Amino acid sequence: MANDRRVARVASLIKREVSQMLMSEIKDDRVGAGMASVTDVVVSGDLQHAKIFVSIYGTDEAKVETMAGLQAATGYIRRELGQRIRLRRTPEILFREDLAVERGTRVLSLINQLNVDSETPANKLADDAGEVGDESYGTDIPAATEER
Repeated sequence: MANDRRVARVASLIKREVSQMLMSEIKDDRVGAGMASVTDVVVSGDLQHAKIFVSIYGTDEAKVETMAGLQAATGYIRRELGQRIRLRRTPEILFREDLAVERGTRVLSLINQLNVDSETPANKLADDAGEVGDESYGTDIPAATEER
């Protein structure tokens, strides 16, 4: 079994080479339907299997087409990797769609929506009333923190 440093180095090389292939060498039109980028590569400890995580931007139809094109190009990509990266055995390749970017965007939109919802007119009226009615609001400092 390879050590962790070698596994990480091989994963980095695979990521770089597959990214280059996606940009310029894969001729399948389906791969170009959605803008695809390699986000991560996970290589098994024995260097026999590689999961390539791809982030695809575009419509749902474009994502399906792009994944189909990548599945069809797996043999070509594996052969090219074998020629470019000198390993005893070229790892089996498995493409997976990376949904982390979409999940992150969704979480940010939910947080923004919560911030907008918390600033409802009723809350603003209560805040305004507190600021106008109590001029010492927020200026009281406890005795324990004054000395520090």
